Amino acid sequence: MPEYEPVLLRRVGRPNSQSIDTYRADGGYRALEKAVAQLTPEQVVDQVKASGLRGRGGAGFPTGLKWTFLPKNHPGPIYLAVNGDESEPCTFNNRVLLEEDPHQFLEGVILAAYATRAWVAYIYLRYEYGRCYRTLEKAVAEAYAQGLLGRDILGKGFHLDVHLARGAGAYICGEETGLLESLEGKRAWPRVKPPFPAVEGAFRKPTVVNNIETLACVTHIIDRGVDWFKSMGVPPDPKNPRDPGSYGPKLYNISGHVNKPGTVELPLGVTVRELIDKYGGGVWKGRKAKGAIPGGISMGIMTEAEFDTPLDFNGPGKVGCLGLGTGAVTVFDEQTSIADVLYNITRFFSHESCGQCTPCREGTGWMMKMADRIRRGDGRLEDLKILEEIGNAIGIMPGTTICGLADGAGWPVKNAIKKFRPEFESLIRAGTKSTSLQLVSAH
Repeated sequence: MPEYEPVLLRRVGRPNSQSIDTYRADGGYRALEKAVAQLTPEQVVDQVKASGLRGRGGAGFPTGLKWTFLPKNHPGPIYLAVNGDESEPCTFNNRVLLEEDPHQFLEGVILAAYATRAWVAYIYLRYEYGRCYRTLEKAVAEAYAQGLLGRDILGKGFHLDVHLARGAGAYICGEETGLLESLEGKRAWPRVKPPFPAVEGAFRKPTVVNNIETLACVTHIIDRGVDWFKSMGVPPDPKNPRDPGSYGPKLYNISGHVNKPGTVELPLGVTVRELIDKYGGGVWKGRKAKGAIPGGISMGIMTEAEFDTPLDFNGPGKVGCLGLGTGAVTVFDEQTSIADVLYNITRFFSHESCGQCTPCREGTGWMMKMADRIRRGDGRLEDLKILEEIGNAIGIMPGTTICGLADGAGWPVKNAIKKFRPEFESLIRAGTKSTSLQLVSAH
C-alpha cells in the first residue's frame, strides 16, 4: 500500500488540538458553513449516501441509507444518539478522536443533525473515558459560545442542543437499543425490534444512532466531496451483489503481542499482515504470530496463514470471521495457548451478557465453564462438540436472542475450535494445564 496521509488523525499531536480556535484555524467548521449555506438537509443525506460511507461501529450499515429510515415529515422531536460506549475489547479508536480532536467529531454531529432534522443530540460515552468526557464537555461549551450549537445556528434557523451522557460500564450498551434504554435511565436491556429506533427510539421518538468515527467521516465527506472519499478503499465485489463496497479511511487499532501497539489511519483494505508488520512493528520478542482477532473479539479469530486477508467490510468474512467489526486487531504469539485465548473470550461474554435471553445467559456461562475446564487440563473431547453446538445455537442470526451479543460470543468459539482443533485435542488428551495459565489467572 502506498504512503497514506492521515485525515481523521491529521491534527493529533498538534499543540492545543482540542481547542475550537486551533480547529477553526485549520479549516474546521468549514463543512458545516458550506452545508447550511448551500445544501438542503436532503442534499446532505444524498451526499453521504453517494459516498458509500458505512458505519464504523461494527455492523457496517450504510450511513446515508440509515438516515432515510426516519419517518417523512415527522413533526418532531427527532433525536440523534451517538454511540461512544466503545466497550469492544482492544478497541480505542473513538477514544483517540475524542481526546485529541473533539471538534472534528462534533462538526460531524451537527452535520448529521442538520441532515436528519434532529433537534437534540445525545452523546453516550463510556464511563471509563474520563478524559474524553472532560475534553468533549469543554468542546461543546466552546461550540455554544461561538453560535455553532443552540438556537439559529449560523443564522440559518437551524437549532440543535447537545447533551453528554455517561454509561455505567456495560458492554451491552454498545447495542443501539440497549444504549437507548440506558440513556432513558433504565436497565440496559436491548429492545425487541421492530419497532426500530428510526421509528421509535429515544423517549419513543424517531432516533438515528451513529458511531463517533462514522460522524467524523461525515465532516470530511461534506468538506472534501464524495469523489475524494470514494478514491480510497475497496470497490464492491462483483461476485457479491450484497456488497456495497468499503470506501474511505479507517482507524485501526493494533494491540496484543506487537512491538508498537497503537492507532493508525489507513484506507479500508489494508491486510492484517501489513498492519502488524509495517505499522505494529512486528510480533514482539522475535516470536512468530499464532493468530489474531481482526476487529474486536466478537468477530472471531484468524490464523497466521490468513493474515493476507484485507481488512475491509467484506474480507474477514471470506476466512470465516463475522466481519470487520471495529478494526481492532489483537495479536497473540506462538507461545500463547489457544485454550487461554478461548477462556478469556468466553469469560468476557459471560460477564457482559445482560441476562435477558435464556440462550445467551446460560450459553455464555456454559461456554466459559467448559473453556476453563479445558485450560485446566480437565477437558473432554466431547466438550469441543458441545461448544460448537452452543456457538451455533445462540444468537440473533439463528433467531434465539434479541440482540447480537450472543452471536459475538459464539463466533470466536466456533472459529477457535475449527481452526485450532489439533491444539485443543492435544491439550485434552495430555490432561495438562495450558502453558500460559499463570499469566491468564494473574489478570
